[in-house]
Amino acid sequence: MARTNASERRNKLMQLKNCIIRHRPQIQAALQLDFGKSNRETDFSEILTVTTEISKTVAELRRWMRPQPVGTPVTLLGNRSEVIYQPKGVVLIISPWNFPVNLTLTPLVSAIAAGNTVCIKPSEFTPHSNQVIENILKEVFSTGEVALVQGGIETGSALLDLPFHHIFFTGSPQVGKIVMEKAAKSLTSVTLEMGGKSPAIIDETADISLAANRVIWSKFYNAGQICIAPDYVLIQASRLEEFLIHARQAIRQFYGVDPQKSPDYTRIIHDRHFRALKAKLDQAAEHGARIEAGGQTDQDDRYIAPTLLTNVALECHLMNDEIFGPLLPIIPYQHREDALAVIARLPTPLALYIYAGDRSNQQWFLQETRAGNTAINTALAQFFNVNLPFGGEQNSGFGKTHGYYGFQTFSNARGVIRQPFRFAAVDLVQPPFSSFTRRLADFFIRWF
Repeated sequence: MARTNASERRNKLMQLKNCIIRHRPQIQAALQLDFGKSNRETDFSEILTVTTEISKTVAELRRWMRPQPVGTPVTLLGNRSEVIYQPKGVVLIISPWNFPVNLTLTPLVSAIAAGNTVCIKPSEFTPHSNQVIENILKEVFSTGEVALVQGGIETGSALLDLPFHHIFFTGSPQVGKIVMEKAAKSLTSVTLEMGGKSPAIIDETADISLAANRVIWSKFYNAGQICIAPDYVLIQASRLEEFLIHARQAIRQFYGVDPQKSPDYTRIIHDRHFRALKAKLDQAAEHGARIEAGGQTDQDDRYIAPTLLTNVALECHLMNDEIFGPLLPIIPYQHREDALAVIARLPTPLALYIYAGDRSNQQWFLQETRAGNTAINTALAQFFNVNLPFGGEQNSGFGKTHGYYGFQTFSNARGVIRQPFRFAAVDLVQPPFSSFTRRLADFFIRWF
């Protein structure tokens, strides 16, 4: 793909989009088999995100690929400067199980747009989705352009031993550290998209009905198995009871009186993750946590009800490990500095949500916290806007994706300087040095 032009790359991406649309029923069926995801949730969270990414990329790619002129300082008079974007080469994309289509194909779009050849390693926990993805890729690309390799931990480890030019990994911080360690041996650049403890802050000026609707929707979407789902709520203590009332109403509105019977409520991906979530719930209860809604579990169905908890001890696993499931601790605070103290004791989150009607309060929380991305009075929307960079910071990852930022991630921004004329300023600073050279140096150091 390295020598392809804009037309060829755009053509491949449109073929990919059309193929995804043709395989829409197969994608829906695969996600239903892998973890009970409803067709409409699959449409919006898996298919639309990729097709939107492709449409944006196809529309803008010619402009992105053009050499970008940049300024040249007067000290380099006689030269012209520009940045050209070249493919990094052969790249590896390691994708997770929670959104297998979205988080496999979205980075692929950026990698193809930048002109790379790609090897994809999807999660072994979504075999039906992987098979559909493989079928789509075989229809659009040759194996020399895009290859998908299925397998477990051993396969992933073996791939990481190969000298790729870039690795794009989406997953947990624990595995991200392994990816970085392996990449360091060949000095391969990496993009890490990880998760963490993403808080939702609800202050005294928030619209509680709106906040409850957004928090409940974003937390229990995909049964909480989302890297940018709110992991816990920090709420001004005077608004707690009102929030609980609206939160319970939102759960009933979305999933009915018995969410286990709802066709729109996803299941936990596998037994191991179910057991880990159940253990966190049981430990929190042992330490005095109160279940304000939900709490029901069914191991045979890999079902955990949308669960709200209060009085959760900060020492519990629920408040230290990324939950990645439908359990929502709600922590009241008296003063906004108390909320900051809770956030500060945990690693930098991927997402941070602020619910506040007062704009000065919004700005205060925005300035006093750090996060990979932030949404104010809404939820998850920052991921779906392809014009925004998406990515983490520190523990939640580094490197950005989506739209132009994804194109940059998979490109080498190569600086080029040209001397179109015989004379250039550098000719004045060559030895042997004279008093004129000294005066020239004095002049430039003082004024430039």
